[in-house]
Amino acid sequence: QVQLVESGGGLVQPGGSLRLSCAASGITFRFYYMAWYRQAPGKQRELVAGITASGDTKFADYVKGRFTISRDNNKKMGYLQMNSLEPEDTAVYYCNTKLESNDFWGLGTQVTVSS
Repeated sequence: QVQLVESGGGLVQPGGSLRLSCAASGITFRFYYMAWYRQAPGKQRELVAGITASGDTKFADYVKGRFTISRDNNKKMGYLQMNSLEPEDTAVYYCNTKLESNDFWGLGTQVTVSS
């Protein structure tokens, strides 16, 4: 079975930090593109950050400079370090991996930024 399991979400004050983790199983993780998406209530799902198998990264404009995406292929783990969090970052965050026609998603982890 293919599984992606996110963890690390929670409630944090504005300006705080969280690190999200994505544990992958059932795939040869090192070959896959990995990305983090988020979806707020009533909003469209949007790409937050992505990282290629070779380590090249891309970020949405509103998180660039605040978030960092990384991966540990030996541990089959992906990460999203989130700093300087804002209320607008509140959403369910999803891990995604993709290779050719194979596209897999985790169930998400809630991030709430509120004072």
